[in-house]
Amino acid sequence: MLVLGPLLAGPCFSDAGAPRKSLLEQLPQSWIDDQGRDINLAEFRGRRIYFTMAYATCRRVCPMTMAHLQELQSETEASGQSAEFVIIGYDPAVDDPQAWQQYRRSRGLLRENWHFLTGTPATAEQLAHRLGFPFWKYDKHVMHEYRIVVVDEQGKLAAEYGTGTKQLLHAPPERLSSAGAQVRQSEK
Repeated sequence: MLVLGPLLAGPCFSDAGAPRKSLLEQLPQSWIDDQGRDINLAEFRGRRIYFTMAYATCRRVCPMTMAHLQELQSETEASGQSAEFVIIGYDPAVDDPQAWQQYRRSRGLLRENWHFLTGTPATAEQLAHRLGFPFWKYDKHVMHEYRIVVVDEQGKLAAEYGTGTKQLLHAPPERLSSAGAQVRQSEK
């Protein structure tokens, strides 16, 4: 069975005619973390945020993405900065708080600034569409690609890491723009 999620040509970062909100404000706000607590993305306002989407049983792309996020964590700390790392589950029916809690423990991803979140199918699809995470389900698998979206302290797009921007995987946060990150000028 093939079920399509948000397939898109690119991320959709603003709504024409609407008052201009930051990218962070345009995202669905209500989520549940791996401890079962209600989390509102507005809680992260004023901090740099690395967003990605994943699913707990992924064996290829998600482990690679988590490794890159760990590298970015180390680089961020080495530069004297801080950030939040937000991982949203593609499939809320499977990626529930208990699954994320087990995922974190088994991979040693226990830092307090790492947030594994579950929403509804609608909020997961809305966030995927807004941040440009194409995915689809094939049988019991979520098909997706590598992607990280960085939102700055003002809630605006700072950089996009993805399949076409692999050279960024080792760039320190303060050099994202000079390292060739794809930055949307309309969001600066």
